Amino acid sequence: MPFSRSAGDADGKPGEQGLPDEFASQPKNSGRRFHGAVANLLGRAIVSGRVPVGERLTGEIANAEALDISRSAYREAVQVLAAKGLVVSKPKDGTRVLPRSRWNMLDPMVLAWAFAEEPDAAFVRDLFELRAVVEPAVARMAAERRTEAQLAEMRECIGLMGRKTLHVPEGRKADRRFHALLIEASGNQAMIPLTASIAAAVDVTTLLKSRLGSGTRDPMPDHIAVFDAVELRDGDGAAKAMERLITLAHEDTHAAIAKS
Repeated sequence: MPFSRSAGDADGKPGEQGLPDEFASQPKNSGRRFHGAVANLLGRAIVSGRVPVGERLTGEIANAEALDISRSAYREAVQVLAAKGLVVSKPKDGTRVLPRSRWNMLDPMVLAWAFAEEPDAAFVRDLFELRAVVEPAVARMAAERRTEAQLAEMRECIGLMGRKTLHVPEGRKADRRFHALLIEASGNQAMIPLTASIAAAVDVTTLLKSRLGSGTRDPMPDHIAVFDAVELRDGDGAAKAMERLITLAHEDTHAAIAKS
């Protein structure tokens, strides 16, 4: 079944690489007909390396037939990938996978694809380094600028995380919202566009630890320390508490990956 061919295969014949396993296991007339589902499966195949950089996807007609979807749905799926920097389509050259440096790795969907399988340890490190640069400063500003309404919602998030834990979707959703609220409370318009990316980075690493059977250390005291400092308008304390939270989360994640 056509899916991709090597960049040097000029005759347009399908290469040895077939469709990802996910496609073969899905029944006809399933949700794969929706372009979002197809973009998700193609995105995972690219980010995982099953479709390597420089690879040219086979033609729209062949892949649409292989995926059992309409040509328009396939075209929309490719447009989703192009918007995230994963592929580029050019006349007479078709659709190719772009270098990783062109990918929008902070896009929440791309992050999810990167962590859907075993992620690259260096990229995990990179995410925590990004958080270590951004979030302590955010916590400091949030402590100085937060509103009472924002503080009240943070308190609700902390309570929900404590009751539900980060092992269940409700708890993780509250965790994402807590980190997002800190960015919003910073009042920094240049920081706010990072909200979705930081929240997604928090979520994918938490899910990774859960999937790998880690998570024996209780992360709640770290979150409570951040909240307490923000409540007291202690900027220095909030920044230090966030630094500690990120350092310990990175250590937990690194240990989980090492054991897997």
